[in-house]
Amino acid sequence: MRILLVEDDPLLGDGLQAGLRQLGFQVDWVRDGEAAERELLAGEYAATVLDLGLPRKTGLEVLQALRARRVTTPVLVLTARDGVSERIRGLDSGADDYVLKPVDLHELAARLRALVRRANGQVQDQLHCAGVVLEPAARQVSLHGEAVTLSAREFDLLHALMRNAGRVMTREQLEAQLYSWGHEVDSNAIEVHIHHLRRKLQPTLIQTVRGVGYTVQRDTQMP
Repeated sequence: MRILLVEDDPLLGDGLQAGLRQLGFQVDWVRDGEAAERELLAGEYAATVLDLGLPRKTGLEVLQALRARRVTTPVLVLTARDGVSERIRGLDSGADDYVLKPVDLHELAARLRALVRRANGQVQDQLHCAGVVLEPAARQVSLHGEAVTLSAREFDLLHALMRNAGRVMTREQLEAQLYSWGHEVDSNAIEVHIHHLRRKLQPTLIQTVRGVGYTVQRDTQMP
C-alpha cells in the first residue's frame, strides 16, 4: 500500500517513514504543503498522512484544495493532543480521520488500513476471491483454509488486485502501489510477482488482459 507522508519535522518524518515501511507500507515523504498538493494531484496514493502545521501551504489549505478538486484520497490528519479546534477544522475541511501527537505507530497503521478499506467500500476485514482469503490488517493469506506465505511485495500486489476486483489495473498502476520514490523497478518486476502468486495460489486467479494489464474477478460467493 503506497501512502504519502506530509510532515516538516525531520525527526518525526524520518521515524514515521521508517516505522511504516517496517509495517509493510510504501511511503513517500514530503515536507511542505506545496509539494504535498502537487504529489496528491499527480500521484496514485492509497492514503495520506497530513500534518497541519506546514511551511509554504498549511495542511488545511492543502486539504481544502484537494477536496475542491474532488480528489478523494483518504486523509489522516496529524494533530497535537491539545489541538481540538484544529481537529474540528480538519474534519470539517474533508479529513477522514486524525491521530494525536506523539503518534503511536501501530494505531496510525491500523487507522490507515481502515481508511483504505472504507474508501474502497470494504468494511469487512477480509477479501475473498476463488478460495483465496486475504486479511489486510494481519497481512495474511490463505487458500482453501491453508496459510500461504507471500513476500511483502507479493502480498501488496495481491491486495491491490483484490481490492480492485473486477477492474483491470495496468502495470504502471501496480508499480505505483508497490514502489516508493527512488526504487529502481525492473522492467519485468510485476510479471515476476504475478508468476509467483499464480504458482503459490491458483494459476487462473490473476488474469492477463493483453495490452492493458491484470485483473481478478469479483467473488460472487459470500465469504
